[in-house]
Amino acid sequence: MKLSKLLERINYTVLEGGECEITGFSYDSRKVKTGDIFVCIKGAVFDGHDKADEVLMKGASCIVVEKDVRDDILTNSDATIVLVDDTRLALAQLSAAWFGYPAEKLITIGITGTKGKTTTTYMVKNALEACDIKCGLIGTIETIIGNEKIPAVNTTPESFVVQETFAKMVEAGITHVVMEVSSQGLMLHRVGGFTFDFGVFTNLEKDHIGPNEHKDFDDYANCKAMLFKQCKVGIFNVDDDGALRMMKDATCKVETFGTNKGADLRAKDMELFQEKGIVGIRYKIAARKDYPVVVNVPGKFSLYNSLCAIAICKHFVKDITEVITALRTVSVKGRSELVPVSDKFSVMVDYAHNAMSLESLLTAIREYNPKRIVCLFGCGGNRSRDRRFEMGEVSSRLADFTIVTSDNPRNEEPSAIIDDILVGVKRGGGEHMVIEDRKEAIGYALQFAKEGDIVIVAGKGHEDYQEIKGVKHHFDDREVIEELAKTDSKLWV
Repeated sequence: MKLSKLLERINYTVLEGGECEITGFSYDSRKVKTGDIFVCIKGAVFDGHDKADEVLMKGASCIVVEKDVRDDILTNSDATIVLVDDTRLALAQLSAAWFGYPAEKLITIGITGTKGKTTTTYMVKNALEACDIKCGLIGTIETIIGNEKIPAVNTTPESFVVQETFAKMVEAGITHVVMEVSSQGLMLHRVGGFTFDFGVFTNLEKDHIGPNEHKDFDDYANCKAMLFKQCKVGIFNVDDDGALRMMKDATCKVETFGTNKGADLRAKDMELFQEKGIVGIRYKIAARKDYPVVVNVPGKFSLYNSLCAIAICKHFVKDITEVITALRTVSVKGRSELVPVSDKFSVMVDYAHNAMSLESLLTAIREYNPKRIVCLFGCGGNRSRDRRFEMGEVSSRLADFTIVTSDNPRNEEPSAIIDDILVGVKRGGGEHMVIEDRKEAIGYALQFAKEGDIVIVAGKGHEDYQEIKGVKHHFDDREVIEELAKTDSKLWV
Protein backbone atom coordinates (compact mmCIF):
# COMPACT_ATOMS: atom_id res chain seq x y z
CA MET A 1 0.00 0.00 0.00
CA LYS A 2 1.24 3.50 -0.82
CA LEU A 3 2.08 5.66 2.19
CA SER A 4 -0.06 8.48 0.79
CA LYS A 5 -3.09 6.16 0.84
CA LEU A 6 -2.53 5.39 4.53
CA LEU A 7 -2.19 9.08 5.34
CA GLU A 8 -5.14 10.31 3.28
CA ARG A 9 -7.34 11.24 6.28
CA ILE A 10 -4.60 12.42 8.65
CA ASN A 11 -3.08 15.82 9.34
CA TYR A 12 0.69 15.35 9.14
CA THR A 13 4.04 16.85 8.20
CA VAL A 14 6.79 14.97 6.38
CA LEU A 15 10.07 15.61 8.20
CA GLU A 16 12.18 13.51 5.88
CA GLY A 17 11.73 11.34 2.80
CA GLY A 18 8.63 11.01 0.66
CA GLU A 19 6.27 8.54 -1.00
CA CYS A 20 7.06 4.89 -0.36
CA GLU A 21 5.51 1.45 -0.46
CA ILE A 22 4.34 0.01 2.88
CA THR A 23 4.28 -3.77 3.16
CA GLY A 24 3.62 -4.20 6.88
CA PHE A 25 2.29 -2.42 9.95
CA SER A 26 3.74 -2.34 13.46
CA TYR A 27 3.67 -0.47 16.75
CA ASP A 28 5.83 -3.02 18.60
CA SER A 29 9.53 -2.55 17.87
CA ARG A 30 10.21 -6.24 18.48
CA LYS A 31 8.00 -7.22 15.54
CA VAL A 32 9.20 -4.74 12.90
CA LYS A 33 10.08 -6.17 9.47
CA THR A 34 11.52 -4.69 6.30
CA GLY A 35 9.00 -2.44 4.58
CA ASP A 36 6.90 -1.77 7.68
CA ILE A 37 5.40 1.47 8.83
CA PHE A 38 6.20 1.84 12.53
CA VAL A 39 4.10 4.07 14.81
CA CYS A 40 5.97 5.38 17.85
CA ILE A 41 3.63 5.05 20.82
CA LYS A 42 4.45 6.52 24.21
CA GLY A 43 3.22 4.19 26.97
CA ALA A 44 3.35 4.12 30.75
CA VAL A 45 6.64 2.18 30.74
CA PHE A 46 8.13 2.33 27.22
CA ASP A 47 8.32 5.08 24.60
CA GLY A 48 8.39 3.92 20.99
CA HIS A 49 10.29 7.07 20.02
CA ASP A 50 13.29 5.61 21.84
CA LYS A 51 13.23 2.70 19.37
CA ALA A 52 13.31 4.83 16.20
CA ASP A 53 16.93 4.01 15.39
CA GLU A 54 16.38 0.31 16.10
CA VAL A 55 13.38 -0.04 13.77
CA LEU A 56 15.19 1.80 10.99
CA MET A 57 18.05 -0.70 11.34
CA LYS A 58 15.44 -3.45 10.86
CA GLY A 59 14.36 -1.88 7.57
CA ALA A 60 11.21 0.06 8.39
CA SER A 61 10.10 2.15 5.41
CA CYS A 62 8.39 4.82 7.50
CA ILE A 63 8.19 5.89 11.12
CA VAL A 64 5.38 8.02 12.52
CA VAL A 65 6.32 10.28 15.44
CA GLU A 66 4.84 13.03 17.58
CA LYS A 67 8.25 14.58 18.33
CA ASP A 68 11.27 15.13 16.10
CA VAL A 69 13.65 12.18 16.60
CA ARG A 70 16.09 12.93 13.77
CA ASP A 71 18.89 13.95 16.12
CA ASP A 72 18.65 10.54 17.84
CA ILE A 73 18.95 8.51 14.64
CA LEU A 74 22.39 7.10 13.81
CA THR A 75 21.31 4.62 11.14
CA ASN A 76 21.84 5.65 7.53
CA SER A 77 18.34 5.19 6.13
CA ASP A 78 16.19 6.74 3.40
CA ALA A 79 13.02 5.96 5.38
CA THR A 80 10.25 8.54 5.54
CA ILE A 81 9.63 10.26 8.88
CA VAL A 82 6.09 11.58 9.42
CA LEU A 83 5.21 13.97 12.25
CA VAL A 84 1.69 14.03 13.75
CA ASP A 85 0.15 15.70 16.79
CA ASP A 86 -0.77 12.43 18.55
CA THR A 87 0.63 9.06 17.53
CA ARG A 88 -2.06 7.13 19.39
CA LEU A 89 -4.76 8.86 17.34
CA ALA A 90 -2.65 8.37 14.23
CA LEU A 91 -2.34 4.66 15.03
CA ALA A 92 -6.13 4.38 15.05
CA GLN A 93 -6.49 6.36 11.82
CA LEU A 94 -3.72 4.44 10.06
CA SER A 95 -5.17 1.12 11.25
CA ALA A 96 -8.58 2.04 9.81
CA ALA A 97 -6.96 2.88 6.48
CA TRP A 98 -4.80 -0.28 6.53
CA PHE A 99 -7.89 -2.49 6.77
CA GLY A 100 -9.98 -0.46 4.31
CA TYR A 101 -12.16 1.42 6.82
CA PRO A 102 -14.17 -1.66 7.90
CA ALA A 103 -16.28 0.26 10.45
CA GLU A 104 -17.99 1.98 7.53
CA LYS A 105 -19.27 -1.44 6.42
CA LEU A 106 -20.79 -2.23 9.84
CA ILE A 107 -23.38 -0.79 12.20
CA THR A 108 -21.17 0.05 15.19
CA ILE A 109 -22.57 0.27 18.74
CA GLY A 110 -20.29 1.43 21.56
CA ILE A 111 -21.33 1.14 25.21
CA THR A 112 -19.60 3.09 27.97
CA GLY A 113 -20.26 3.47 31.70
CA THR A 114 -18.85 2.38 35.04
CA LYS A 115 -21.06 -0.71 35.30
CA GLY A 116 -23.33 -2.69 33.03
CA LYS A 117 -21.25 -2.63 29.85
CA THR A 118 -20.54 -6.35 29.70
CA THR A 119 -24.08 -7.53 30.45
CA THR A 120 -25.65 -5.02 28.09
CA THR A 121 -23.38 -5.98 25.17
CA TYR A 122 -24.42 -9.62 25.52
CA MET A 123 -28.08 -8.65 25.79
CA VAL A 124 -27.80 -6.63 22.58
CA LYS A 125 -25.95 -9.40 20.74
CA ASN A 126 -28.35 -12.14 21.85
CA ALA A 127 -31.44 -10.07 21.05
CA LEU A 128 -30.21 -9.08 17.58
CA GLU A 129 -29.21 -12.62 16.70
CA ALA A 130 -32.59 -13.91 17.87
CA CYS A 131 -34.00 -11.53 15.25
CA ASP A 132 -31.69 -12.97 12.54
CA ILE A 133 -29.23 -10.06 12.61
CA LYS A 134 -25.57 -11.16 12.60
CA CYS A 135 -23.82 -9.33 15.43
CA GLY A 136 -20.21 -9.43 16.59
CA LEU A 137 -19.03 -8.51 20.08
CA ILE A 138 -15.88 -6.97 21.58
CA GLY A 139 -15.69 -6.84 25.36
CA THR A 140 -14.11 -7.58 28.72
CA ILE A 141 -14.65 -11.33 28.55
CA GLU A 142 -14.05 -12.09 24.89
CA THR A 143 -14.36 -11.06 21.26
CA ILE A 144 -16.94 -13.02 19.29
CA ILE A 145 -16.79 -13.27 15.50
CA GLY A 146 -19.45 -15.73 14.37
CA ASN A 147 -18.57 -19.03 16.06
CA GLU A 148 -15.05 -17.87 16.96
CA LYS A 149 -14.44 -16.71 20.54
CA ILE A 150 -11.18 -14.98 21.41
CA PRO A 151 -10.36 -14.36 25.13
CA ALA A 152 -9.95 -10.66 25.91
CA VAL A 153 -6.78 -8.94 27.11
CA ASN A 154 -8.25 -5.45 27.56
CA THR A 155 -11.87 -4.29 27.81
CA THR A 156 -11.21 -2.21 24.67
CA PRO A 157 -8.36 -3.65 22.56
CA GLU A 158 -5.64 -1.55 20.92
CA SER A 159 -6.93 0.36 17.88
CA PHE A 160 -5.10 -1.85 15.37
CA VAL A 161 -6.77 -4.92 16.88
CA VAL A 162 -10.17 -3.18 16.86
CA GLN A 163 -9.86 -2.42 13.14
CA GLU A 164 -8.51 -5.88 12.37
CA THR A 165 -11.47 -7.38 14.24
CA PHE A 166 -13.93 -5.19 12.34
CA ALA A 167 -12.37 -6.38 9.06
CA LYS A 168 -12.74 -10.03 10.11
CA MET A 169 -16.37 -9.40 11.03
CA VAL A 170 -17.09 -7.89 7.62
CA GLU A 171 -15.42 -10.86 5.94
CA ALA A 172 -17.57 -13.22 8.06
CA GLY A 173 -20.78 -11.55 6.88
CA ILE A 174 -21.50 -9.81 10.19
CA THR A 175 -23.52 -6.60 9.82
CA HIS A 176 -23.58 -5.21 13.38
CA VAL A 177 -21.01 -5.04 16.16
CA VAL A 178 -21.54 -4.12 19.82
CA MET A 179 -18.52 -3.31 21.95
CA GLU A 180 -17.56 -2.15 25.41
CA VAL A 181 -15.82 1.21 25.31
CA SER A 182 -13.73 1.87 28.41
CA SER A 183 -12.56 5.27 29.61
CA GLN A 184 -8.99 4.11 29.01
CA GLY A 185 -9.93 3.04 25.50
CA LEU A 186 -11.31 6.50 24.78
CA MET A 187 -8.41 8.32 26.45
CA LEU A 188 -5.86 6.29 24.45
CA HIS A 189 -7.80 6.62 21.14
CA ARG A 190 -8.29 2.87 20.84
CA VAL A 191 -11.64 3.58 19.17
CA GLY A 192 -10.30 6.46 17.07
CA GLY A 193 -10.39 6.52 13.29
CA PHE A 194 -14.15 6.02 12.85
CA THR A 195 -17.52 7.31 14.01
CA PHE A 196 -19.86 5.03 15.98
CA ASP A 197 -23.38 4.74 14.66
CA PHE A 198 -24.62 4.51 18.25
CA GLY A 199 -22.95 5.52 21.51
CA VAL A 200 -24.53 4.37 24.77
CA PHE A 201 -24.18 5.61 28.36
CA THR A 202 -25.13 3.29 31.25
CA ASN A 203 -23.99 5.08 34.44
CA LEU A 204 -21.14 6.97 36.08
CA GLU A 205 -19.48 6.25 39.43
CA LYS A 206 -16.02 6.88 40.87
CA ASP A 207 -13.72 4.18 39.55
CA HIS A 208 -10.43 3.66 37.67
CA ILE A 209 -8.77 6.58 39.43
CA GLY A 210 -5.10 6.17 40.26
CA PRO A 211 -1.63 5.64 38.77
CA ASN A 212 -1.70 4.67 35.06
CA GLU A 213 -5.47 5.23 34.96
CA HIS A 214 -7.20 8.59 35.56
CA LYS A 215 -5.78 11.35 37.74
CA ASP A 216 -9.21 12.26 39.17
CA PHE A 217 -12.96 11.81 38.69
CA ASP A 218 -13.22 14.75 36.29
CA ASP A 219 -10.65 13.18 34.01
CA TYR A 220 -12.50 9.84 34.17
CA ALA A 221 -15.87 11.46 33.36
CA ASN A 222 -14.43 13.63 30.59
CA CYS A 223 -12.94 10.58 28.89
CA LYS A 224 -16.31 8.80 29.02
CA ALA A 225 -17.94 11.84 27.44
CA MET A 226 -15.59 11.63 24.44
CA LEU A 227 -17.77 8.88 22.99
CA PHE A 228 -20.64 11.30 22.47
CA LYS A 229 -18.53 13.51 20.26
CA GLN A 230 -17.73 10.45 18.15
CA CYS A 231 -21.14 8.93 17.44
CA LYS A 232 -24.19 9.72 15.33
CA VAL A 233 -26.81 8.79 17.93
CA GLY A 234 -26.28 8.85 21.71
CA ILE A 235 -28.53 6.75 23.96
CA PHE A 236 -28.43 7.77 27.63
CA ASN A 237 -29.68 6.34 30.93
CA VAL A 238 -31.45 9.53 31.99
CA ASP A 239 -32.02 8.22 35.54
CA ASP A 240 -28.30 8.39 36.25
CA ASP A 241 -26.87 11.60 37.68
CA GLY A 242 -24.04 11.46 35.17
CA ALA A 243 -26.31 11.61 32.12
CA LEU A 244 -26.49 15.41 31.99
CA ARG A 245 -22.71 15.59 32.20
CA MET A 246 -22.38 13.14 29.31
CA MET A 247 -24.93 15.06 27.20
CA LYS A 248 -23.57 18.54 27.96
CA ASP A 249 -21.11 18.79 25.07
CA ALA A 250 -22.41 15.88 22.99
CA THR A 251 -22.49 16.45 19.24
CA CYS A 252 -24.79 13.50 18.49
CA LYS A 253 -28.54 13.11 18.30
CA VAL A 254 -29.80 12.37 21.84
CA GLU A 255 -32.17 9.59 22.93
CA THR A 256 -32.94 8.53 26.51
CA PHE A 257 -34.18 5.56 28.52
CA GLY A 258 -35.05 5.06 32.19
CA THR A 259 -37.96 5.15 34.63
CA ASN A 260 -38.16 8.94 34.49
CA LYS A 261 -41.37 10.13 32.84
CA GLY A 262 -39.34 12.27 30.46
CA ALA A 263 -37.44 9.28 29.05
CA ASP A 264 -37.97 8.39 25.41
CA LEU A 265 -38.16 4.71 26.39
CA ARG A 266 -39.65 4.30 29.86
CA ALA A 267 -39.98 1.37 32.24
CA LYS A 268 -42.65 1.20 34.93
CA ASP A 269 -44.18 -1.20 37.47
CA MET A 270 -40.86 -2.85 38.36
CA GLU A 271 -41.09 -6.03 40.44
CA LEU A 272 -38.31 -8.21 41.84
CA PHE A 273 -38.96 -11.95 42.00
CA GLN A 274 -37.35 -15.12 43.32
CA GLU A 275 -38.94 -18.44 42.44
CA LYS A 276 -37.69 -21.99 41.92
CA GLY A 277 -34.06 -20.98 42.19
CA ILE A 278 -34.45 -18.10 39.70
CA VAL A 279 -33.81 -14.52 40.78
CA GLY A 280 -34.94 -11.83 38.35
CA ILE A 281 -36.94 -8.74 37.58
CA ARG A 282 -40.21 -7.89 35.84
CA TYR A 283 -41.38 -4.55 34.49
CA LYS A 284 -43.41 -2.97 31.72
CA ILE A 285 -42.39 -0.70 28.89
CA ALA A 286 -44.77 2.26 28.93
CA ALA A 287 -46.41 2.78 25.54
CA ARG A 288 -49.88 2.95 24.02
CA LYS A 289 -49.83 -0.78 24.61
CA ASP A 290 -47.66 -1.68 27.61
CA TYR A 291 -45.11 -4.43 26.95
CA PRO A 292 -44.28 -6.82 29.83
CA VAL A 293 -40.59 -7.65 30.22
CA VAL A 294 -39.10 -10.50 32.28
CA VAL A 295 -35.34 -10.83 32.78
CA ASN A 296 -33.88 -13.77 34.68
CA VAL A 297 -30.92 -11.73 35.87
CA PRO A 298 -31.14 -10.28 39.40
CA GLY A 299 -30.99 -6.69 40.58
CA LYS A 300 -32.53 -3.36 39.66
CA PHE A 301 -29.53 -2.77 37.41
CA SER A 302 -30.93 -5.57 35.22
CA LEU A 303 -33.83 -3.26 34.44
CA TYR A 304 -31.43 -0.64 33.11
CA ASN A 305 -29.25 -3.13 31.23
CA SER A 306 -32.22 -4.76 29.51
CA LEU A 307 -34.01 -1.46 28.87
CA CYS A 308 -30.80 -0.14 27.32
CA ALA A 309 -30.65 -3.21 25.06
CA ILE A 310 -34.23 -2.60 23.96
CA ALA A 311 -33.47 1.09 23.29
CA ILE A 312 -30.65 -0.01 20.97
CA CYS A 313 -32.35 -2.95 19.28
CA LYS A 314 -35.57 -1.10 18.46
CA HIS A 315 -33.56 0.75 15.81
CA PHE A 316 -33.09 -2.50 13.90
CA VAL A 317 -36.10 -4.68 14.78
CA LYS A 318 -39.65 -3.82 13.81
CA ASP A 319 -41.36 -6.05 16.39
CA ILE A 320 -40.11 -5.14 19.86
CA THR A 321 -41.67 -8.30 21.34
CA GLU A 322 -38.98 -10.36 19.56
CA VAL A 323 -36.33 -8.47 21.50
CA ILE A 324 -38.23 -8.86 24.77
CA THR A 325 -38.58 -12.61 24.22
CA ALA A 326 -34.84 -12.96 23.58
CA LEU A 327 -33.95 -11.04 26.75
CA ARG A 328 -35.81 -13.51 28.94
CA THR A 329 -33.19 -16.21 28.34
CA VAL A 330 -30.06 -14.04 28.37
CA SER A 331 -27.25 -15.23 30.63
CA VAL A 332 -23.85 -13.55 30.78
CA LYS A 333 -20.95 -15.70 31.93
CA GLY A 334 -19.81 -14.60 35.36
CA ARG A 335 -22.09 -11.56 35.61
CA SER A 336 -24.85 -12.30 38.15
CA GLU A 337 -25.00 -15.68 36.44
CA LEU A 338 -27.50 -18.09 37.97
CA VAL A 339 -26.37 -21.71 38.07
CA PRO A 340 -29.37 -24.05 38.43
CA VAL A 341 -28.86 -26.30 41.44
CA SER A 342 -32.06 -26.45 43.44
CA ASP A 343 -35.61 -25.10 43.46
CA LYS A 344 -35.15 -24.32 47.16
CA PHE A 345 -32.25 -21.85 46.97
CA SER A 346 -30.37 -19.84 44.33
CA VAL A 347 -26.69 -19.96 43.40
CA MET A 348 -25.01 -17.14 41.54
CA VAL A 349 -21.52 -16.63 40.07
CA ASP A 350 -20.33 -13.04 39.78
CA TYR A 351 -17.13 -11.22 38.87
CA ALA A 352 -17.37 -8.77 41.81
CA HIS A 353 -13.70 -8.51 42.77
CA ASN A 354 -13.49 -5.16 44.55
CA ALA A 355 -15.41 -3.53 47.38
CA MET A 356 -17.52 -1.27 45.16
CA SER A 357 -18.77 -4.05 42.89
CA LEU A 358 -19.33 -6.44 45.80
CA GLU A 359 -21.28 -3.83 47.75
CA SER A 360 -23.41 -3.05 44.71
CA LEU A 361 -24.17 -6.74 44.20
CA LEU A 362 -24.97 -7.53 47.84
CA THR A 363 -27.15 -4.42 48.16
CA ALA A 364 -29.08 -5.44 45.04
CA ILE A 365 -29.59 -8.99 46.30
CA ARG A 366 -30.70 -7.79 49.75
CA GLU A 367 -33.75 -6.20 48.10
CA TYR A 368 -35.07 -9.70 47.36
CA ASN A 369 -35.37 -10.37 51.11
CA PRO A 370 -33.72 -13.81 50.94
CA LYS A 371 -33.63 -16.01 54.02
CA ARG A 372 -29.86 -15.50 54.02
CA ILE A 373 -27.19 -14.14 51.70
CA VAL A 374 -24.18 -16.44 51.76
CA CYS A 375 -21.17 -14.74 50.18
CA LEU A 376 -18.12 -16.80 49.23
CA PHE A 377 -15.05 -14.98 47.94
CA GLY A 378 -11.28 -14.55 48.07
CA CYS A 379 -8.86 -11.91 46.81
CA GLY A 380 -6.07 -11.99 44.25
CA GLY A 381 -2.43 -12.13 45.20
CA ASN A 382 0.11 -9.46 44.23
CA ARG A 383 -2.61 -6.83 44.39
CA SER A 384 -3.52 -4.05 46.83
CA ARG A 385 -3.98 -5.24 50.41
CA ASP A 386 -6.54 -2.46 50.90
CA ARG A 387 -8.87 -4.31 48.53
CA ARG A 388 -8.78 -7.31 50.87
CA PHE A 389 -9.67 -5.28 53.95
CA GLU A 390 -12.45 -3.48 52.09
CA MET A 391 -14.03 -6.58 50.54
CA GLY A 392 -13.91 -8.42 53.86
CA GLU A 393 -15.68 -5.56 55.62
CA VAL A 394 -18.33 -5.21 52.89
CA SER A 395 -19.19 -8.91 52.85
CA SER A 396 -19.26 -9.16 56.64
CA ARG A 397 -21.55 -6.14 56.89
CA LEU A 398 -23.97 -6.93 54.04
CA ALA A 399 -24.08 -10.73 53.83
CA ASP A 400 -25.57 -12.95 56.51
CA PHE A 401 -22.73 -15.44 56.28
CA THR A 402 -19.29 -15.02 54.71
CA ILE A 403 -17.06 -17.86 53.53
CA VAL A 404 -13.51 -16.65 52.99
CA THR A 405 -11.52 -18.77 50.55
CA SER A 406 -8.76 -18.60 47.93
CA ASP A 407 -9.04 -16.77 44.59
CA ASN A 408 -5.93 -16.33 42.43
CA PRO A 409 -3.13 -16.25 45.02
CA ARG A 410 -0.52 -15.83 42.28
CA ASN A 411 2.85 -15.66 44.06
CA GLU A 412 1.49 -15.08 47.56
CA GLU A 413 0.49 -17.63 50.16
CA PRO A 414 -3.31 -18.06 50.21
CA SER A 415 -3.32 -18.05 54.00
CA ALA A 416 -1.63 -14.62 54.09
CA ILE A 417 -4.26 -13.18 51.76
CA ILE A 418 -7.03 -14.70 53.87
CA ASP A 419 -5.51 -13.17 57.01
CA ASP A 420 -5.78 -9.73 55.37
CA ILE A 421 -9.40 -10.36 54.36
CA LEU A 422 -10.24 -11.36 57.92
CA VAL A 423 -9.07 -7.97 59.18
CA GLY A 424 -11.95 -6.44 57.24
CA VAL A 425 -14.38 -9.26 58.06
CA LYS A 426 -13.87 -8.68 61.78
CA ARG A 427 -14.57 -4.97 61.34
CA GLY A 428 -17.94 -5.85 59.79
CA GLY A 429 -18.81 -8.11 62.68
CA GLY A 430 -20.70 -10.68 60.63
CA GLU A 431 -20.76 -14.46 60.93
CA HIS A 432 -18.02 -16.09 58.91
CA MET A 433 -15.74 -19.03 58.40
CA VAL A 434 -12.56 -19.82 56.47
CA ILE A 435 -12.16 -22.70 54.00
CA GLU A 436 -8.96 -22.14 52.03
CA ASP A 437 -9.61 -24.71 49.28
CA ARG A 438 -12.07 -23.03 46.90
CA LYS A 439 -13.77 -26.23 45.70
CA GLU A 440 -14.24 -27.40 49.28
CA ALA A 441 -15.62 -23.96 50.19
CA ILE A 442 -18.17 -24.10 47.36
CA GLY A 443 -19.17 -27.61 48.42
CA TYR A 444 -19.75 -26.41 51.97
CA ALA A 445 -21.87 -23.48 50.78
CA LEU A 446 -24.09 -25.78 48.73
CA GLN A 447 -24.36 -28.49 51.36
CA PHE A 448 -25.50 -26.14 54.10
CA ALA A 449 -27.64 -23.76 52.02
CA LYS A 450 -31.13 -23.29 53.44
CA GLU A 451 -34.42 -22.90 51.65
CA GLY A 452 -34.76 -19.29 50.48
CA ASP A 453 -31.00 -18.59 50.57
CA ILE A 454 -29.07 -16.86 47.80
CA VAL A 455 -25.51 -18.17 47.58
CA ILE A 456 -23.07 -15.85 45.83
CA VAL A 457 -19.74 -17.22 44.57
CA ALA A 458 -17.84 -14.01 43.88
CA GLY A 459 -14.54 -12.77 42.54
CA LYS A 460 -13.67 -14.94 39.56
CA GLY A 461 -16.77 -14.65 37.39
CA HIS A 462 -15.94 -15.69 33.82
CA GLU A 463 -12.40 -16.82 34.67
CA ASP A 464 -11.69 -20.51 34.18
CA TYR A 465 -8.42 -20.78 36.07
CA GLN A 466 -6.66 -20.33 39.41
CA GLU A 467 -3.17 -18.87 39.25
CA ILE A 468 -0.92 -20.40 41.91
CA LYS A 469 2.83 -19.76 42.09
CA GLY A 470 2.84 -18.47 38.51
CA VAL A 471 0.99 -21.49 37.10
CA LYS A 472 -2.60 -21.36 35.84
CA HIS A 473 -4.69 -24.37 36.84
CA HIS A 474 -8.10 -24.97 35.29
CA PHE A 475 -10.81 -23.88 37.70
CA ASP A 476 -14.26 -22.67 36.70
CA ASP A 477 -16.68 -21.81 39.51
CA ARG A 478 -19.76 -22.81 37.50
CA GLU A 479 -18.21 -26.15 36.51
CA VAL A 480 -17.39 -26.88 40.14
CA ILE A 481 -20.93 -25.99 41.21
CA GLU A 482 -22.46 -28.21 38.51
CA GLU A 483 -20.12 -31.08 39.35
CA LEU A 484 -20.93 -30.88 43.05
CA ALA A 485 -24.64 -30.59 42.28
CA LYS A 486 -24.53 -33.87 40.35
CA THR A 487 -22.53 -35.60 43.10
CA ASP A 488 -24.33 -34.36 46.19
CA SER A 489 -27.75 -33.18 44.96
CA LYS A 490 -29.48 -35.57 47.39
CA LEU A 491 -28.41 -33.22 50.17
CA TRP A 492 -30.52 -30.27 48.98
CA VAL A 493 -33.20 -31.41 46.51
